[in-house]
Amino acid sequence: MKLIMAVVQDKDSNRLSQALVEHNFRATKLASTGGFLRSGNTTFMIGVEDIRVEKALQIINDNCKHRDQLVAPVSPMGGNADSYVPYPVEVEVGGATVFVLPIEQFHQF
Repeated sequence: MKLIMAVVQDKDSNRLSQALVEHNFRATKLASTGGFLRSGNTTFMIGVEDIRVEKALQIINDNCKHRDQLVAPVSPMGGNADSYVPYPVEVEVGGATVFVLPIEQFHQF
């Protein structure tokens, strides 16, 4: 048994949730916040039998895509102003960060 924890961008959350349900995966969704852009994320916790891990990872990969986004920089408050960029910067966001953890027991009540 494995626990898959997938951190995805909010824009991909509904699409991934629907795809998991269509393939009979049960997931718990948790609201989370990313550290880099301080933007909304969703963390999925999915209990999976060992033989279905690859299928779950494929579903996550198919539904969580990278995209470019313009980000307004935050002014340096007391920091080094030499590296401050005063105009929007294009960064790559999206995709998924996935952790696969071994589980000793799994119960549903």
